[in-house]
Amino acid sequence: MKLIALLGGLILLGLILQDAFEVMLLPRRVVRRWRLMRGYFRISWSGWKLIARANPAGARRERFLSIFGPLSMMVLFVIWSAGMVVAFGLIQWAVRPGAATALSVGQAAYLSGGAFFTLGFDEVTPHTGLARTIAVIEAGMGFGLIAVVIGYLPVLYQLFSRREAHVIQLDARAGSPPTAGEMLRRHAESDGLDRLDELLRAWEIWGAELLESHLSYPMLAYYRSQHDDQSWLGALAAIMDTCALVLVGVEDVKPLQARMTFAMARQVIVELVRSLDLPTERPVGEARLSPADYADMVESFAAAGLTWNGGLQGEETLAAVRATYEPQLAALAHHLLIDVPGWVAGADSPDHWERGPRGIIARRLVQGLASGAVETDVGRGRGGSAERLRDRLRR
Repeated sequence: MKLIALLGGLILLGLILQDAFEVMLLPRRVVRRWRLMRGYFRISWSGWKLIARANPAGARRERFLSIFGPLSMMVLFVIWSAGMVVAFGLIQWAVRPGAATALSVGQAAYLSGGAFFTLGFDEVTPHTGLARTIAVIEAGMGFGLIAVVIGYLPVLYQLFSRREAHVIQLDARAGSPPTAGEMLRRHAESDGLDRLDELLRAWEIWGAELLESHLSYPMLAYYRSQHDDQSWLGALAAIMDTCALVLVGVEDVKPLQARMTFAMARQVIVELVRSLDLPTERPVGEARLSPADYADMVESFAAAGLTWNGGLQGEETLAAVRATYEPQLAALAHHLLIDVPGWVAGADSPDHWERGPRGIIARRLVQGLASGAVETDVGRGRGGSAERLRDRLRR
């Protein structure tokens, strides 16, 4: 029995140390299919999703889902600590010689826990040189694990913050939730299509950073955004849709940067689907871009002064491009319970910055100043929209 306990303790300790090293210290994706962390997240996330689906889609479900990422990391650290205490307890019980100094399983676990958390109690103490050496090694590993965890969490949240900063920036540029049609329309209306290359370049860099961080720390995929209608996956979808539109029929934007950003974004979703071991081909379900939405989008482009040259086969060409990435998007969205926005903004979807007290007035003022309408009213001395807005702000 002691030999079995010794072997079991050593195997358990090896598995935990390997898993902790791969999760917190190894800066690359682990290709091995069987991992403690992967099994833990798969089982716990499946149960969490099952409970979440009992609530209707909305803010309450999103709040519940947002808890999983941070809580799962805390539980994972507890599992590692408990596993190491059990492993060292089995080893201590196995190496204790003689009947006079024999330990019960409970006493061995107590000795192991005291050594791991460096409690310093003397009710149960190691008597042999080997047992003392094991206790010192365990105390060092316990202290090291706690130190690594303390240093690991700030890194995790820094990566999360860098990811979300770009997602939040899409609020004014592409709406809430962000859509490709709204992004192109807003840039065209403000004569800002020449700045779209700069935006897509920034998102190419964002995609590279996200790929590196989410392959090294896959649990970041479960961390959700601050707002219910924002997500890193929805933002990625909007950027890919924008690149697809530029490549298919937007004449006013050079296609090179759109091609580079599209390639990086597609690599992100392909690698994440592989990392999370999801089906590579999943039915998209309800079309994200219906024929009616496509017609409305082209009409909005014309109204904004954007030249769309998709031709008679533009919709079919766009559908072919969509088929290269929307199945992977649907697989990730289904697994993470994230709603991916469509291509056209809804009629009643104000941006986050437009909400709150006097949000509508702020929007009208900004739109008027950007288009020059407010300045024109003032220059002509008319009590137009500018005066009415000022009167409302004085109330």
